[in-house]
Parts: sequence; C-alpha cells; structure tokens
Amino acid sequence: MKSISASEIAKMPIQQRLQLVEDIWDSIAGMPEAVEIPEWHKGELEKRLEAYHANPDEGSPWKDVKKRILE
Repeated sequence: MKSISASEIAKMPIQQRLQLVEDIWDSIAGMPEAVEIPEWHKGELEKRLEAYHANPDEGSPWKDVKKRILE
C-alpha cells in the first residue's frame, strides 16, 4: 500500500480528495465490527431508549421533523 502525506492530499483537486474520503469511508463501513463504540455512546443510547419507553408519544417521527426542516 502506498503512503500519502497530508500535504500531498492537500495538493489534490477537490474532486479527487472527495473521492479519497468516500473510498476511506466505504472501507470503514465495510467492517463495522472493527469500529469500537465508546461506552459513553452506549450509555447515551440506553438513556434515550429509557426516555422513549417512559414517554413514547413525546417527540416527533423523523418524517415529520424532516418535513418541518425542509419547509
């Protein structure tokens, strides 16, 4: 694998850099088990799930939120 420096990346045209970022992201997304989830993320998700179960009618579905944002 060829190494590339940050200064070399900075010299690339924007479109090439965007493609590089996309390629890197795709390589990470292809192995989700290799990405460790921090404990505080897990704790936050658990807290939000508990809040949802305590008040399932609170909040709005994503489709409604998206509609409000786009209007």
